[in-house]
Amino acid sequence: MGLGEKLRMLRHLEGHLRGLQREMTQTEVSKAIRAELKKTISQSYLSQIESGARPHLSHGTRQLLAQFFKVHPGHLVSDPPGFQTELSSATAPVEDRLDRWLLAGAASLRHDPPLSAALDRLAAHADSRSCLVLLGEMLAMPGLIDRLSDTLIPKERT
Repeated sequence: MGLGEKLRMLRHLEGHLRGLQREMTQTEVSKAIRAELKKTISQSYLSQIESGARPHLSHGTRQLLAQFFKVHPGHLVSDPPGFQTELSSATAPVEDRLDRWLLAGAASLRHDPPLSAALDRLAAHADSRSCLVLLGEMLAMPGLIDRLSDTLIPKERT
C-alpha cells in the first residue's frame, strides 16, 4: 500500500472514529491538527501526499501525522511490493477485525460511492458478521438477489 493510500485510509477511519460516519476531509484534518496539536499542515500538502506528488514525508511531517492519527511513524511510508498490510491482531474479536476490514475496503473503494457506502453501513451494523452470513444464505437461493435488487435498488443508483 502506498503512502497516499494509507493517508486516505487513515482519514476515512478517523472520520468514523470521531462519529462523522464518513471520512474526514483534508481540510478537516488540517484544522484538527491545528486545534488539537497546535501545529500546522496545509490541506494542499495533504493533497500532494495523497496524489503521490510528494512520495516521501519529512521527519517532522511524519511525526505530526503519526501523532494525530495515533499510528507508529513507520506506518507512514509506502510498503514494498508484497508486504502484508493487515493491521489487526489475530487475537482481536472477529467482529472488530471484520469491521476494520470493511472500513478499509470502503476507504479503498471510495471511487464507487454506492459500494463504499454499503460497506460503511455494514461495518456500522452491530452484528456485521451475521449480516454477511445472511447475505451468503440469500445468495444460495436462486433468483432471490435479482428479485430484491429489482425491488430495492432503482437502476439509476447502480
